[in-house]
Amino acid sequence: MKGLDDLTACVVIPAYNEALTIVQTVQAAAKLPVHQIIVVDDGSRDATAELARRAGAQVLQLDRNRGKGAAIQAALPWVKSRVVLLADADLGASADQTRELLLAVQSGRCDMAVAVFARQQRPGGGLGLTVGLARWGILHLTGRELEAPLSGQRALCRAALERLLPLPADFGFEVGLTVKALQAGLRVEEVPLALEHRVTGRTVRDVWHRGRQFYHVGRVLMTLRAFTPAVR
Repeated sequence: MKGLDDLTACVVIPAYNEALTIVQTVQAAAKLPVHQIIVVDDGSRDATAELARRAGAQVLQLDRNRGKGAAIQAALPWVKSRVVLLADADLGASADQTRELLLAVQSGRCDMAVAVFARQQRPGGGLGLTVGLARWGILHLTGRELEAPLSGQRALCRAALERLLPLPADFGFEVGLTVKALQAGLRVEEVPLALEHRVTGRTVRDVWHRGRQFYHVGRVLMTLRAFTPAVR
């Protein structure tokens, strides 16, 4: 008979100053076939941690803002299930749509399922440059072209995730995870989903955020390139 570890899944939600959406996201995640919801509060200055706790999540609070990748990796010792679903804290009520990612992995169809957002929810502006850079880098290093290389909504087996460690601590996490997974021979499948999230605007803060993402993705790709021959 399979044990609890084989039959269940866990949601890991990294969150930084997400008080406006974290309750809806946790409540939607609770509708999924999971037995554990972990919110990693990445040094938030607002009420993210307390609101997530009240909504029913297990909360791990980091002492300072360490980065999205670091937050996810900090949660792994807490995970008690075979399959891990990674979800962004700003999905709100649409977080329950990630069910399809869990099913893709649990059915054995793939080793890592990655969500592709509906077209009207895809990022534009400066983030489009970062997506293009990530797409080109993954293609250059693995020979695989992905539509949503920066999607934070992913499901994969915990053993596979741990096998790919260490991973970038910052916004380069998804790119590093994808490249390492493909290089390790894991089956990666993109799944179109009707997800919603906060789209960054054109304020100084938003532009700075997109600039940091571009820098982090570029740095990860250069590091990976130094140890990986290009695929031709």
